[in-house]
Amino acid sequence: MEALENGINYWEDALAAYGTASSNVGAPLTLTDQEEAEFAREIQLLLEMAYKVQRKCELLFLDQRSVLFRAESSIRGESFRNDAFSSAESFVSAQDEIADLREFEEYADLTTDVEKLPLYQSAMKQLDEFGIPYRCLRTEMVRCSSDLEYLGKLHCVRLAFQWMFQDRTTWQWFADSGRQVLSDLLLYADKDPKDFLVAYEEMLVFTQEGAVWKDVEIELSSKGVKALTFYDVVLDYILMDAFEDLESPPSSVTAVVQNRWLSNGFKESALATAVWSVLKAKRRMLTFPNGFMAHFYDISEQMSPLMAWGFLGPDDRLREICQYFKDQVMGYLIDIFSFQKSHYTTVEELAEDIVKHTKDRVDNLCLKMCKTIEEEEEGDGEK
Repeated sequence: MEALENGINYWEDALAAYGTASSNVGAPLTLTDQEEAEFAREIQLLLEMAYKVQRKCELLFLDQRSVLFRAESSIRGESFRNDAFSSAESFVSAQDEIADLREFEEYADLTTDVEKLPLYQSAMKQLDEFGIPYRCLRTEMVRCSSDLEYLGKLHCVRLAFQWMFQDRTTWQWFADSGRQVLSDLLLYADKDPKDFLVAYEEMLVFTQEGAVWKDVEIELSSKGVKALTFYDVVLDYILMDAFEDLESPPSSVTAVVQNRWLSNGFKESALATAVWSVLKAKRRMLTFPNGFMAHFYDISEQMSPLMAWGFLGPDDRLREICQYFKDQVMGYLIDIFSFQKSHYTTVEELAEDIVKHTKDRVDNLCLKMCKTIEEEEEGDGEK
């Protein structure tokens, strides 16, 4: 592990030094621009793989949840530091203790008999033998009992989304539902959804071009996204990150929103300007000016100011509907990661459950907005 850390330090220094030399005007360069980009990308990929190995080593050798730290484990202390693996017999003995996934059951959902869930069992085998890549652990957010359980379920959920989107009808329904919910939010906030709808359609057209996905993978891998699934890109990277950002907004934003001397109209305008400035700065750093992230920023320019104002602004009516939107998304995620509400038996059964949960949450959102609008119209009529 120390040797690996030394290697990582060297690679990080090399990447930083190379980037500095490339940015110095007049500095001699031995590579062309295209080769520079490829060289930097290869070092970055090397570092990402090294970080993954480092995390796996830490989980196995340093994490207190490892079987090495269990009181009843025979692989600890001097017995581990000596020649525990010096013979075939000792190696088989070690395998009997380490490879048995039941060692980790104390961190799993004890109310569920995971032995009867073949899809989940195969995921845990995948985790044990090869590992499961992840951008960040959402264990607590989706109410899994341990990181191991989350990673196993993550693998299953990825497979389910890949399977369900093989059906063009399902893909189209997801696309239509997303358009409907987000445009309804804009209309509810008295915003013109035209620019959003244009950006949304352009994103859908872009994602249906098969030739772009190699570049999309490069773009999103630089953001830490480990798999190109609906869960990894839309739910994890876009929505859950956005909710976390809104829970801890920059002090400059809260200072404007909480200033009681400013009118609400000025506050909303200032907040929107701040969001657009951030997105504009991010656009200038894009490797692919017309790629996935550029299309995502087009949509964000319409939705981010609304969500920021809804969660942070003084409009109680809008805050209620934005909070309801967040609650439905988080409830949906909890449902699909639940042994009780989703069947981790086969890919097909899990996919069917995820589709059902999605339809239920979309229906809830549509009904909530329609009901709220009707109540407000009735209130205006009485006045």
